[in-house]
Amino acid sequence: MNIMNTKKKIIISAGGTGGHIYPAIAVAQALQKRLNNEVEFLFVGASDRMEMEKVPKAGFKIVGLWISGLQRRITYKNFLFPIKVITSVLKSFGIINKFKPDVVIGFGGYASSAVLYAASLKKLPTLIHEQNSYAGITNKILKDKVNKICVAYDHMEKFFPANKLVKTGNPIRQDLMDVSSKRNEAFDFFKLDSAKKTVLVIGGSLGARTINESIFDGLDQLKEANINLIWQTGKNFDKANKIQHPTFNIQHFIYEMDLAYAAADVVISRAGALSIAELAQVAKPVILVPSPNVAEDHQTKNAMALVNVNAAILVKDIDAKNNLITETLNLINDSNKQVDLVKNISNFALPNAAELIVDEVIKLMK
Repeated sequence: MNIMNTKKKIIISAGGTGGHIYPAIAVAQALQKRLNNEVEFLFVGASDRMEMEKVPKAGFKIVGLWISGLQRRITYKNFLFPIKVITSVLKSFGIINKFKPDVVIGFGGYASSAVLYAASLKKLPTLIHEQNSYAGITNKILKDKVNKICVAYDHMEKFFPANKLVKTGNPIRQDLMDVSSKRNEAFDFFKLDSAKKTVLVIGGSLGARTINESIFDGLDQLKEANINLIWQTGKNFDKANKIQHPTFNIQHFIYEMDLAYAAADVVISRAGALSIAELAQVAKPVILVPSPNVAEDHQTKNAMALVNVNAAILVKDIDAKNNLITETLNLINDSNKQVDLVKNISNFALPNAAELIVDEVIKLMK
């Protein structure tokens, strides 16, 4: 039987953060293309998280589970945790029985654990994708139950069975594949002077308070340095709203990230797995400020994978207010250091990650 001639059904579970959701959407789109749209998807997420908005916007159907993680502090919500897990696994069985998927894929997030656990008990083909260099708790729980584990970093056999591992990288958006050709367009778009050096500051879609405060406190130094600043503040940083300066472009959210990267000479970023995948693809000198507020300190571990091979500069969140502006100005004025960082970070780029994951999904379906 030719796999391309029968309409396939695929469940994808991903949620909680953009770092889980956007790679899942990229793989779904790559599967649509590979299977000539002879495929039907059902996404499963947590009913109160951002996937319930982002997935339908991308054109896919999603159902929600009543599930969340354990809180780090003592709270009554933790008493609900086992009830939520049992309820979500039972609902997952119902979803699977009704939809009848050919394969079930998990990209992390609490909903993933329930759906993939149920799928494994029903002996369905299963695959998970781990975005980080330090495996998340959901994927570590599932490691013995799933058929295939796609990863973005080397040395992941310390978390997962080596015979199940395939290194694919992290899927990223297609519009980031060739930003160097968009540099002139980028300066026109942001209304900035292409003769000046440009710093791009991104803290994720919600912003990053420490990065924002550090940049805000250093605005006078950045003005004196006579450089361009493109700054995505996130929606909750109101202090920046009234700043007007001819070499600054400040926005709550930048939809045209391909142009932002194209204009940048130096980038300041959090160290989420998806951000690092994008930075490797666009090959920009980067200063990483890992968020201290993520499970198992994932972001510091992601950052160190680059820092250890001179592919990025690390500024700890706790040190950012004192050091971030200084490190930024040092780097923007050190072209040799920039060349080294670009050469080394580009080694981490895996531009065909979505296609490699699709290869593994199709093998499982056969």
